[in-house]
Amino acid sequence: MDDVDSSVVLGQLIRAERKRQKLTQEQLAALAGVGVRFVRELESGKDSCRIGLAFMVLQTLGLSVSVTGRGIS
Repeated sequence: MDDVDSSVVLGQLIRAERKRQKLTQEQLAALAGVGVRFVRELESGKDSCRIGLAFMVLQTLGLSVSVTGRGIS
């Protein structure tokens, strides 16, 4: 499991998984119900407050997010 501590790292993980699944950005956008521009910006690590759309892309790729921290097990 990779630690995601920035939007850049998240974007890199999304891009790698998209390519592993042999999807284009256009195909991923269509499957996730988001715009191609959003996928491009997400993969490039652009900070975005559109977290709901980011979760749609993650879900489409079969990725999940876990949150851990001090005192959280």
